[in-house]
Amino acid sequence: MLQNTSSNTSSTSDSTFQVSDAISQLWDKLDGWLDAIILKLPNFVVAILVMVLFYFIAKGMRRLVKRLVLRKVHEESIKQIIGQVTFAITLLIGFFVALGVMELDKVLTSILAGAGVVGLAIGLALQGTLSNTVSGFILSFLPKISIGDWIETDDEVGMVTEINLRNITIKRPDNNFTIIPNSNFVDNPFTNYSLSDRSRIIVGCGVGYESDLQMVEDLTVKIIGDAFPQKENEEVEFFYQEFGDSSINFVVRFWADLNNGKDKLTHQHKAVKIIKKHFDEADINIPFPIRTLDFGKNNLTVHSEKSK
Repeated sequence: MLQNTSSNTSSTSDSTFQVSDAISQLWDKLDGWLDAIILKLPNFVVAILVMVLFYFIAKGMRRLVKRLVLRKVHEESIKQIIGQVTFAITLLIGFFVALGVMELDKVLTSILAGAGVVGLAIGLALQGTLSNTVSGFILSFLPKISIGDWIETDDEVGMVTEINLRNITIKRPDNNFTIIPNSNFVDNPFTNYSLSDRSRIIVGCGVGYESDLQMVEDLTVKIIGDAFPQKENEEVEFFYQEFGDSSINFVVRFWADLNNGKDKLTHQHKAVKIIKKHFDEADINIPFPIRTLDFGKNNLTVHSEKSK
């Protein structure tokens, strides 16, 4: 009985010793941390001041970027995003400087390593989105295209109505909108009719084989030149191209004011009417193919002839 009591007392003493030792170690840790905090308190205060300073620097940088750099950017959404990115980058620099002031070099190294890994993972997962975003920045600062320009790509033609960080929006002549990803647009050629005030218009036609070709050329050059005055270093050009099935075909090229696709159609429309009117007055034949249907017995034959 006495032996059991002695054993229990010994166990209780051991437990009490372990708890007391743990409390003592915890207190030592807290005391060490408190001493470290007291020693680092000046650095901590300086780090807070650094963050506050960089906050105001970031706001100033955002305003400066909007005033100086973003004058060439017409899309408001891109202006706001670029301003916010500038603010965030400046604030992040301040955060790293604050960590350096607090002599947390190991923490800083770990954060940079982790940010690199996370950035790589995000980059791989969002390759298409990031490509469109970068292309959006390129389009924003590209002087060759802006809101309101009339452009033509491989498959689409219309007026640019919006440029954002993901895509470009084109309003087609039929009043429908086409959305083109920025990366696709940047990687492919396009024509911007709004970059120049004047462009060359091409109209094709044909005259009968019996026509006086020199007279046709002289008349066409004169009437087009009168209807569309040519400026310095501009001229009306006339070229016969081929012997067609029913006509000798030619093209006439001339310069005219052109800002969009409708202007091009308007000039071609006017030129066709003028050519037809003066050719009729000069008795110049504009032929068209004639087909003769021969209804023989149980047989149908189509004969193509040149009009006269």
